[in-house]
Amino acid sequence: MPRIPKKNTTINYQVLLSRFNEQFSERDLHSITSEEILTFLTHLNEKTKQTTKRLRYALLNAFFNLIKNTLDENISNPCNTLMLRKIFRNTRGIQWTIFEKESIDEIIFKTANLRNRLMLELMARGAMRIGEVLKIRPRDVDSRKIILRAPKSGRESEVVFIPQKVADRLKEYIRVNNIDMDQRIFPLTYGGAREVVKKAGKLAGISLKCHDLRRHAATYASRSGTPIEIVSKVILRHSNLPTTQRYLGKVSETEAVRWIENLYG
Repeated sequence: MPRIPKKNTTINYQVLLSRFNEQFSERDLHSITSEEILTFLTHLNEKTKQTTKRLRYALLNAFFNLIKNTLDENISNPCNTLMLRKIFRNTRGIQWTIFEKESIDEIIFKTANLRNRLMLELMARGAMRIGEVLKIRPRDVDSRKIILRAPKSGRESEVVFIPQKVADRLKEYIRVNNIDMDQRIFPLTYGGAREVVKKAGKLAGISLKCHDLRRHAATYASRSGTPIEIVSKVILRHSNLPTTQRYLGKVSETEAVRWIENLYG
C-alpha cells in the first residue's frame, strides 16, 4: 500500500510546483541551472523555517529525479550539486536540555496564579503544545480527556489524556470563572503564554521554554517505564517513532546503571 504523504508535505509540494511552473513553464528543463534553482528557492523560502527550506529543496530534487527516472534519463538534475546539497543539508540534531521531574514540580508548585499553573500542568503532565493549550474550550474537556479539534497532525481530532487532579482543577477553574462552552479557557496570545512559561522558569532559576515542558512529559514517561509506543502514539500523538525518539533526552551513565539494577539486580 503506498504511503500517504503528510498534509504539510502535500501543501509544500503544491506551493513549490505552482511557483516553479510560474517561473520556468516556458523553459526547457535541460536548460535550468543550479544557480537558477538556488535563486528560485531563495525567493520562495523567504521568512520560512530551515526545516521548510530543506523540505522544499528535497521535494524539488525528487521532482527532477522522477523526471529522470520515468521520462528522460538524459536530463541532468540541477538540484543534485555539491553547492545545493551543502546549503540545504540536514544539520545534526539538537540535543535539548531535559529537565528532571523535581525541577518541573518546583516550577509548577511555585506558580501561585491558578491559570498559569494549569497551563504549565497541561504542557508538563499532558504533553500539550502551547498552541493546543491556548485553543481549548470547555466543550473540549471530557472527564480526564481533552479533545483537540483540527490538530497539527491534520487529523479531524486527537485526544489528550491528563491526570485526574489536573482535570479536577481545570473543571473547577472553568466553573469558578463562568467560562462559556465556546470561549477559550486561556485567552492569551502566544507571546503572553511564552512569557508565563519564562517567568515560571525563573522561579526555579531555570531558562524555560514552552516545548521544554512537552519534552519533559515524554522523557519522564519513558524513563518511568512507559512503553515507547504509548509515549509516541498516546502521550505525544506522533505519527512515527523516530520523531518521538528525537524528543527523548540522552540517558546518563548513572541512570543506565539504575535501570539495569531495576531489571536484573
